Amino acid sequence: MASEKDLSHIAYQILSQAHIPAEAHNIFKDKVLHKPLNLRPTSPDPNSQDARARRRLQRLRKKEHLRRRQKPKPLTAKEKRVLGIYDIPKEDQRYEIYEPLHRMWVGYMWEILGLKDGEHAYVTAQSAGPKLASADYHGAELEVVRSRCVGRVGCKGIVVKDTKFTFEMITKCNTLRTVPKRHSIFRFEIPQPESAELLGILIEASVTEEPKCLVFELHGSQFEVRATDRATKKFKQRRMDDL
Repeated sequence: MASEKDLSHIAYQILSQAHIPAEAHNIFKDKVLHKPLNLRPTSPDPNSQDARARRRLQRLRKKEHLRRRQKPKPLTAKEKRVLGIYDIPKEDQRYEIYEPLHRMWVGYMWEILGLKDGEHAYVTAQSAGPKLASADYHGAELEVVRSRCVGRVGCKGIVVKDTKFTFEMITKCNTLRTVPKRHSIFRFEIPQPESAELLGILIEASVTEEPKCLVFELHGSQFEVRATDRATKKFKQRRMDDL
């Protein structure tokens, strides 16, 4: 039975109006007297989470793991232009810096044309043409001999950047010139291996006569291909109506 203290409780008085005394006493005892009182919030039981929450947590962890393993996204062409990644600083635009690169390029052309030391090969248009068309011209010393723009004729320098539509060259005046390929003809010379040795002998002997070199010309309008694409591109003979 309920004590006098329980009978004076307002919750017991309200329950006694809706239930019989025995049922009101049990409800008051279970719901009011023995009700747990949480003094501070407790962390939820991880085992009590529903399946949807567990799947979401696993998906987020997997996504984070893949994000860490993925490579960084490469820069776009516009971002590279804004950052100036391929721009040559002003202090590096000097002709003498790229002279060793030109000498390396000459040795590279000797290997392509089969003009190594101790070897003699006949260079013809049929044999050397496809090789020169797919070669790399970074380090070549080019000279504009013909062009629709008269101001480009006579421009000569070492190629530091070979793009799809232009040649960027460092001249002997330490200036960077960008020459479009279209409607321009470029000339370059390759000294023969024995001529290179003879050149050193003539310089020591103070002789003004220069050894003979192999002279080639490039038609820029037919050369509008990136250097990386020319290595696998097959060139075909076509009409050149602009000549």
